Amino acid sequence: MTTRSVSRDIVDTLARLSGAPAVEDADLRGYSRWRAGGTARVAIEPVSAEATQACLSYLADKPLPKVIVGDGSNILFDDAGFDGVVIRIGAAQSAVQFDGEKVRAQAGIWVPQFVHRLCQRGLGGLEHAIGIPGTLGGLVVMNGGSRRLGVGRNLLQARGCDINGVPFERDHAACQFRYRGSTLQDDGLIILEADFAFTPVDRQALRRDMISIMVERRRKFPKNLPNCGSVFLSDPKMYDVVGPPGAAIERVGLKGLKLGDAQISPLHANFIVNLGAAKAGDILGLIHHIRTTVHQQTGFWMDAEVRHIAPDGRIRPAHEAAAEQASNAVPA
Repeated sequence: MTTRSVSRDIVDTLARLSGAPAVEDADLRGYSRWRAGGTARVAIEPVSAEATQACLSYLADKPLPKVIVGDGSNILFDDAGFDGVVIRIGAAQSAVQFDGEKVRAQAGIWVPQFVHRLCQRGLGGLEHAIGIPGTLGGLVVMNGGSRRLGVGRNLLQARGCDINGVPFERDHAACQFRYRGSTLQDDGLIILEADFAFTPVDRQALRRDMISIMVERRRKFPKNLPNCGSVFLSDPKMYDVVGPPGAAIERVGLKGLKLGDAQISPLHANFIVNLGAAKAGDILGLIHHIRTTVHQQTGFWMDAEVRHIAPDGRIRPAHEAAAEQASNAVPA
């Protein structure tokens, strides 16, 4: 829980610059698809890329941590909340422009909606992401996708700013995309808009492929309970020996395990679901237990794909926060 309020001047200025209300003591369960976490001192959702940049520039010299979020599908806020400003890039920033095979899109568009619009134009290359519940900015930063594919292969140029509002542009080569990562992520950059190139394909064939992917996802992945998506990254070396993270977790007998109201999904073991009132601490506890158990029985360490956001603004892989929580636990 946050303990200090933000000055009225800062709150009013953020509302003016963002073009939208500034929410004080914002419930972070509404900003993460895990539906867990405490409260943030202030949360805003700017109406444009320019407004987002203006807010970040204004906050640059303020003694407040700040974090950018999209749909919240790959983050875990702490139970102690966030002692600063949460800036969400949402539906107000979801414009898409088509120019033949080239597409310019804003960071706030929901990924499945973006993929559907590409399908309507007969543009292929991102259909693997049809079932990913996140916004485009986050997808680009982490080179997200499925079937071991990533959005980075279609990106021409990314534009945005850093956490202090300083603008940047990077072409495909400068982004140095890798499996579920990029220099954009390494450098803490914020995507506001990106240009892509896609391949013209038969629309009906593309639609069939998308339906097939969705049917497979609905069969394999939990849909009706809050979750962040895949918790652990797939390691090619581990994959060759043990299999993907879900198979490894199931192999060591942890599928279905509960801690508080957090549960390793009985449907797919690389998902942790919120049964209703899970705390971030419960989720971190499961992450630590999974990681140490898999290592003990297979010799492989699995790293978390999801990021933990600490009250002071630190952002790190959730397994690191989980290990710290475990080391600080008082023995019963």
